Amino acid sequence: MGERRIGLAVGETAGNFAFPAGHLVRTRLNQDLERILKIAAERDAAGFVVGIPYSLSGELGRGGKRAQGFIRALQKCTNLPIYSVDERFTSVEAEGLLREAGRQPSRDKGSVDELAAVLILQRFLEGLDQLPLP
Repeated sequence: MGERRIGLAVGETAGNFAFPAGHLVRTRLNQDLERILKIAAERDAAGFVVGIPYSLSGELGRGGKRAQGFIRALQKCTNLPIYSVDERFTSVEAEGLLREAGRQPSRDKGSVDELAAVLILQRFLEGLDQLPLP
């Protein structure tokens, strides 16, 4: 969840696949939440995964605190589960992937955010395989 945009991705837990689903330009928190909840309902989402931008040292900076505030606000609006994932380096990785594809990330920040969301969701889905079975 960025300061200007929110990248969106959808996933399939059966195959651990994450797919791009666009991005939202941030407005006000309440409007952002309404739009995300609407998209989640349209896609019959089973939960939310939110990236937390930790610093290199693993500490929570301004962006991380903002993401945690977003999670708290989202929790008040839904009963669906909400998970958080360390999103360090996902934007840098997304920019690199876009460059490899011949695109210029500096000209399309929305695509960077969307691809970063895919990477965040992919990390989460891959982590599900590492959970112990009951």
